[in-house]
Amino acid sequence: MTNLVVSASWLADNLDSVRVVDVRDAWEYDGIGHVPGAVNIPFDSFRATEHAAEAGEGSGMLPGEDAFATLMREAGITREDHVVAYDDDHGVFAARFLVTAYLYGHSIDRLHLLDGDFSAWQLEHETTSETPSPASTDYEATLREETPLVDTDAVAAATDDPETVIVDTREKSEYDEGHIPGAIRLDWRELVDDETRGLKPESAIRDILGDADIVPEKRILLYCNTARRISHTYVVLRHLGYEDLAFYEGSLTEWEAAGRPVESN
Repeated sequence: MTNLVVSASWLADNLDSVRVVDVRDAWEYDGIGHVPGAVNIPFDSFRATEHAAEAGEGSGMLPGEDAFATLMREAGITREDHVVAYDDDHGVFAARFLVTAYLYGHSIDRLHLLDGDFSAWQLEHETTSETPSPASTDYEATLREETPLVDTDAVAAATDDPETVIVDTREKSEYDEGHIPGAIRLDWRELVDDETRGLKPESAIRDILGDADIVPEKRILLYCNTARRISHTYVVLRHLGYEDLAFYEGSLTEWEAAGRPVESN
């Protein structure tokens, strides 16, 4: 297991040696306060715009290499930095930021999700309303050549592969309405403790995954609607040491737009 997911106490001990990214809306960052030294990169800023999608600048909901590099440069982040991201929604938006950074070339060993989101930090550590002014960097973003990203054809082929488990990370009502044939459902929030807002104990998570046949020995292919929720599940599985993971960035939105079949319950 890697330290892809870190505690508030770990962050407090390492605050001077990491870059912290708050992906909440600007009014939350400014009005509620934030982790000292954190820069604000709101969720909507690293999601694809309609213009970018039309211009072919990204894949699925990825913002495009130039757009993401600009965000990281203005935030004062380099490719060598260890980055800790957090939100106030159990980590799902922060996970999306981390996956985006990884897909654009940042080392997975230098990316970290704050367990328990902002709430965990706020309970025991000081916050601030001071906004840092980092110096701009020359951050470069390049989509990985060796990538977990798979396209619609690869997903279709996986529906007939007994060694691949296709995982739908959405809610039951969404899954029942329509899902990729053969997919099993694992709502991403099943791995989260609502009380602590962080991950459930590792033993409990492994039991949940094992019961669903989501095991390290198989290839795990993740999707949702627009690739937000699978980002959290992807981070958790990487944290637990899963290596053979596929990430369907286009997710069900792209699948249905391509006229592919869906099953319903």
